[in-house]
Amino acid sequence: MASSKTTSSSSFYFALSFPSPTHTWESRKSQQFEMAAPPPQRLHSAVAPLFLLFLLLVILALALAVNITAVLSPYPDLSAFNRLLSSTSVPCDLSGRSSLTILAIPNAYLLRSSAARAAADIADVLRYHVLLEYLSSPDLRRIPAGGKLVATLYQTTGRADGNLGTVNFTRDRIGAVTARFPSPFHGSKATILGLVGTLPYNVSVLAIDALLLPYGFDLAATDIRPSVGLNITPVLVDGGSFNVAASMLEASGVVAELEADEHGAGITVFVPTDETFADFPATERLQSLPADRKALVLRFHVLRSYYPLGSLESIVNPVQPTVATEDTAAGCFTLNITRVNGSVAIDTGLVVAFITRTVFDQNPVAVFAVSKVLLPREIFAGEADASNLAPQCTEGVDTPPARLSPPQGFKEEVTSGTGGKGVALFYTVSLYLPLLFA
Repeated sequence: MASSKTTSSSSFYFALSFPSPTHTWESRKSQQFEMAAPPPQRLHSAVAPLFLLFLLLVILALALAVNITAVLSPYPDLSAFNRLLSSTSVPCDLSGRSSLTILAIPNAYLLRSSAARAAADIADVLRYHVLLEYLSSPDLRRIPAGGKLVATLYQTTGRADGNLGTVNFTRDRIGAVTARFPSPFHGSKATILGLVGTLPYNVSVLAIDALLLPYGFDLAATDIRPSVGLNITPVLVDGGSFNVAASMLEASGVVAELEADEHGAGITVFVPTDETFADFPATERLQSLPADRKALVLRFHVLRSYYPLGSLESIVNPVQPTVATEDTAAGCFTLNITRVNGSVAIDTGLVVAFITRTVFDQNPVAVFAVSKVLLPREIFAGEADASNLAPQCTEGVDTPPARLSPPQGFKEEVTSGTGGKGVALFYTVSLYLPLLFA
């Protein structure tokens, strides 16, 4: 039997090498292809687990990306700090990072800090409040007597010499933890008020009682820096094509409200040109609105934060409240700001306008020309009266819960943003990975 198999096998390979006249080129090519090609089922079974593993790892990396503004949004007493973050590119810097600690300043401490309003480059100051290490309450209790140096996001910019982009944590005899500049000759320091929330081993949020200034940011110098002054009407008049908007803002009293607000996170104004008003079919209806409704539409064109064009192009939270939101309810009169084909698009729910040029940009004021009048759906989508305005505009809008941050020392796992999804996906991947190689 063995010799028979051998003979048959020899004849087979001989036939492939030296075919008989009855073999055609097509038949020989087909036989060689069949010998070279691996079984399709075996190839599929080898590649599929590797592809699924790669796909799961990519999804896991995306899910664990930090959306820091979403992490902070459930805490109303950190809203000013969150708005300040949103006005810079810092949230974008954090999108691919994990194992972070955020030193957040509550509203009561931040709003009385002149440095928060006057610093020429607040983005680097905020980067100094992002630690590149996850710190929990037990970690703070284990700080050695000599202190602990922790690198910050500011250190990665290359603008900090040596270890001047680090924060030194010290602990006194009664257990109070202080964050300070690493040099003893620099007076910037803050006391840790407590742990606000954590996403274990990914993000920790600590409340501190003062704004920390890195080396080179002189608080005394920023205190005497002259204020820009929100004199919007001359800016629009000098722009040459905003006379209609300037007169409407002046007549409604809205411009006086904005010019009186020289504190906080600044303002961003979207202004239609005179040509836009002339060509817009709803202009007559806008002019016929009652004075209070007309003022509401004008406030709808203003954000209560300073956003330079670069920040608008990379904005993290596309749904932005306006000054009109403050006069109604959370979720009302919001703008959806995105980037479309290289331009900044502003969607009201009824119209989509684009920023056409920068009219004025000097912290804390930014003024941009837009291609259309921004019509709020709460007024122009129907003839809704004021009594049912709020329920209509809040329907379907995901707004942060109206509650205070946890008290000092209270530990809460952060579940907002992508963090909770990332943890859930991590456990899902852990369950399915063994099946890939079974």
